Amino acid sequence: MLHIVLYQPEIPPNTGNIIRLAANTGAELHLIHPLGFSMDEQRLRRAGLDYHEFALIREYDSLDACLESAAIERLFALTTRARRRHDTPAFAPGDGFLFGPETRGLPQTLLDRIPPERLLRIPMRPDSRSLNLSNSVAIMVFEAWRQLGYAGGG
Repeated sequence: MLHIVLYQPEIPPNTGNIIRLAANTGAELHLIHPLGFSMDEQRLRRAGLDYHEFALIREYDSLDACLESAAIERLFALTTRARRRHDTPAFAPGDGFLFGPETRGLPQTLLDRIPPERLLRIPMRPDSRSLNLSNSVAIMVFEAWRQLGYAGGG
């Protein structure tokens, strides 16, 4: 199983889309507080199209609490500041992917805790700032799942 870790997500429809992605790929979704919305918010539920019941979603007060209790084997962080492309590591079941809040990305203090070889970026044109969070998560999860032969998929 792959793990999606959203650090302080802010925009309900993005998280709703990611819930739907988690349900359809079998990835476990970990949400790190504070969230910029309520899990009962209508915009979140509409984007997730009530996939909540099909997705494994866990909430934590901190990233450390998540890492202590979740079965994440290796944690990769996605950031526009990384040098290594998202498709270069050989992924394995149990790998997790950490994404930052939409308006500010992951704080440098968190990035400094992750080995440099686990800091990944998704290629973009040089004049681009960033991709939408739910699009970035989908790109990353599908690359890892592809490498794993779409295990559990049909």
